[in-house]
Amino acid sequence: MTPEEFDHVCKFVRDRSSIVLEPGKEYLVETRLTPVAREFQLKSVSAVIAQLRGSHVDLQTRVVEAMVTTETLFFRDREPFESIRTTVLPDLIRRRANERQLNVWSAACSTGQEPYSFVMLIRQHFPELADWKISVLATDLSEEVLAKARAGRYNQVEINRGLPAPLLVRYFKQIGTVWQLTDDVRQAVEFRAMNLTKPWPMLPRMDLVFLRNVMIYFDVDTKKAILQRMARVLRPDGYLLLGGAETTLNLDTSFQRVESIKGGFHQFAKQVSR
Repeated sequence: MTPEEFDHVCKFVRDRSSIVLEPGKEYLVETRLTPVAREFQLKSVSAVIAQLRGSHVDLQTRVVEAMVTTETLFFRDREPFESIRTTVLPDLIRRRANERQLNVWSAACSTGQEPYSFVMLIRQHFPELADWKISVLATDLSEEVLAKARAGRYNQVEINRGLPAPLLVRYFKQIGTVWQLTDDVRQAVEFRAMNLTKPWPMLPRMDLVFLRNVMIYFDVDTKKAILQRMARVLRPDGYLLLGGAETTLNLDTSFQRVESIKGGFHQFAKQVSR
């Protein structure tokens, strides 16, 4: 891949997804586009890049999807999920006692481990929510990872990454070399394709939003735009969960980190200051 080809991929991906590929990522780009070349029966990564200049929509979509990092695991980082169990959900349950409804959004769900972890958590620890209306929306840019998420099938390596053994026994069935998630957990999550950097569809007001390890790939203006939209979607006393390396500082003054809760939770500043 020539420097000119790398620059073209960087501009193309940024225009389509706002993902910033910095200099030094040439090996990453070549590694991720090699399977795309095979998929479309092209001889090389250079041939893939040449096709981007045309009107091959399917190829263009796959190139953007290939650049999206889909790293995830069940109950990732543990601490945020422990805080949800001990602090966040008890608080929301108390506040929504009259409505008996919760809206939760996993805004970059990848292959589904994050929203499924949330569903398993409430099934295990909050039986009082059995007759509540719990809406769990999970969105991602990539149709490929969404297809895997909807299927709820994971190999042994994926299962070993973060899933406690009691939950494996209760919520999965082994079929050959893969583990199939039970239908009741799968059906508790609505998966939908969505690009956070493009205009958002109509969404319900959210009580809890997972937006973890996403904004680190965007430039400052894109981060600000996403947080501004998020401020319109999140309920006034809702919770926004960011990744460990992410912050709203110098991006959006309406949000403030909740220091008393471990794991990266943010609320509207006026709510935190009470």
